[in-house]
Amino acid sequence: MTIPGEDGSEEELSLFEHHRVQADPGQALIRLDKFLSVRLPNTSRTKVQLGIETGLITVNERSTKANYQIKPGDVVSVRLPHPPRNDEIISQEIPLDIVFEDDVLLVVNKPAGMVVHPAYGNWDGTLVNALLFHLNRELPPGSEALRPGLVHRIDKDTSGLLLIAKEEMAMMKLARQFFEHSVERTYQALVWGRPEPESGTINQRLARSPRDRRLTEVTQNEEIGKHAITHYSTLETFSWTSLVQCKLETGRTHQIRAHLRWLGHPLFADEMYGGRLVVKGPGFSSYKAFVENAFQLCPRQALHAKTLGFKHPVSGEWLQFDSELPPDMQAVIAKWRAYNP
Repeated sequence: MTIPGEDGSEEELSLFEHHRVQADPGQALIRLDKFLSVRLPNTSRTKVQLGIETGLITVNERSTKANYQIKPGDVVSVRLPHPPRNDEIISQEIPLDIVFEDDVLLVVNKPAGMVVHPAYGNWDGTLVNALLFHLNRELPPGSEALRPGLVHRIDKDTSGLLLIAKEEMAMMKLARQFFEHSVERTYQALVWGRPEPESGTINQRLARSPRDRRLTEVTQNEEIGKHAITHYSTLETFSWTSLVQCKLETGRTHQIRAHLRWLGHPLFADEMYGGRLVVKGPGFSSYKAFVENAFQLCPRQALHAKTLGFKHPVSGEWLQFDSELPPDMQAVIAKWRAYNP
């Protein structure tokens, strides 16, 4: 389950309800959808049927049909996307940078500083507040309100592309693509230092830090650590920083931020993960002043969700989107590119 941090950070994937239900030894034969309607009383039968149809509900790790007859000992795995958790989220007219929209989904370019979902300390001004207004402003009076389906998330101070479903079937099908890691996502980040080797794969488990629950860190403990893989490549190097591209296979909380810190190259200006210090470079006062000016140009972690590719949940067409780096990242990269020590 996603646990929003006090700073507005959110887990990027993990938007699923996970249940594992085993039929009792004396279980009488019963349809799968009826079986789950009893075992999961807070989940509608319609949602259960959609989950079965899209393969997010399996029996003995195999896809099946709603009329499958549950037998004693069968193990049912349920991975359903979470609906919006607060029925009293207010609709707010907030500008949105919509990259693509059709009847079943939207792709939005989120600015840095915008929280995705209302939570403690951020009840309004979020992306979901803006989406509620956008989706319902032209509905006739008395119509049932549309609810945005968050298929994934990015942190408050990370900018870039987000995919939103408008209806439940699209939500289920898109959620399965994320669960199966078939969605293609690349990020660009300005990091301290020059990664060695210049490209590679970070395959390190991640878990919440026991010292500070807002942070994620690499762990070798298989009981608490979640499988996480980040592929990175260096696009450009500067005197004491580098522009790096990251491709995600998994989507854990703060995955890129934690993995690159573990590699020894924290994101530039990332205060939570040590990037808001002068990590690399000489101790000259002029250099420190240069870095401080660079922090002012980009006062948040220099991370942007640049590309997003997925299969359309209705047509099956592959859709690919790209977004420009935002002005603050462009400015700080230009400053490092022009720096001549």
